[in-house]
Amino acid sequence: MSRRLLEIENLCVEFDTPEGIARAVDGVTFHIDVGETVGLVGESGCGKSVTSLSMLGLIPSPPGRVAGGRIRFEDRDLLELDKEQLRQIRGREVSMIFQEPMTSLNPVLTIGRQVAEPLMIHRQLSKADAWDEACRWLEFVKIPAAEKRLNDYPHQLSGGMRQRVMIAMAMVCRPKLLIADEPTTALDVTIQAQILSLMSGLKKEFDMSVLLITHDLGVIAQVARRVMVMYAGQIVEQALVTDLFNDPFHPYTRGLLESIPKIGSRGQGRNVRLAEIPGTVPPLTETITGCKFARRCRHAFDRCREERPAVSSVSEGHEVRCWLKQHPEKRS
Repeated sequence: MSRRLLEIENLCVEFDTPEGIARAVDGVTFHIDVGETVGLVGESGCGKSVTSLSMLGLIPSPPGRVAGGRIRFEDRDLLELDKEQLRQIRGREVSMIFQEPMTSLNPVLTIGRQVAEPLMIHRQLSKADAWDEACRWLEFVKIPAAEKRLNDYPHQLSGGMRQRVMIAMAMVCRPKLLIADEPTTALDVTIQAQILSLMSGLKKEFDMSVLLITHDLGVIAQVARRVMVMYAGQIVEQALVTDLFNDPFHPYTRGLLESIPKIGSRGQGRNVRLAEIPGTVPPLTETITGCKFARRCRHAFDRCREERPAVSSVSEGHEVRCWLKQHPEKRS
């Protein structure tokens, strides 16, 4: 029987803006089991990164704030902890690989100091012992000449190497949950494959849970067990990866999958235009009474525009936020 490591219930995160209150995360609910890899996908600006930052107490305040919900990690509600208690959890029990290593790494500190720092803070190692452990971790993430690289600065490393350093920093204290926010963005496909293989190997070796945040469904298909699709601050569909790819239900999910380029898409000597989702994401400051995707959905009907859809079960473990589940005749 699977054991829950993380449970998020009805999470809401808001930001004060000149245009009004922007609700970046709007009633998000999901869980992650021990040793499980879960993917969180959606286009840019849908609330993926804000969800992860709220888990670690990293929402900048002001202008942001968690407006409601629970984030339960093991037997603790992270939203009820003070700053010092959260600081003890960050890096030791929950770690994060941030989206852009060049801006996440400190440009004026050596690689060795940045990898060794969590070891001195959370495991109380001496500087010398932490430095030795940092060297071992750079070797573990397959950075060549690791001992020499300890004295290098971030700008002296390639993008792939900086991403490996970020993984080492996140893993040195062997966390129970790793949050990877777009860990392969801006990397070429060869380095991307190496990074994903490295993360999968570390997960298996340390029996770690992973929340993988990305807009790349191909990456999700390779490494995740379950996947959640996010749109305009809401999770609109979640299922096992095989179920979602084989039988997507929500029109937004189907639109994402149809927009993926496919080998052999040229027909009769003509280029075939990629499928696209019409329209744009509504502003986060806009109050929408119905479904947030209704304006862009070719199946939308009156109820979609007037009433927020409830979460319905498609099959075991497959849930969707869409009125089409109650009105299947509208899908045709």
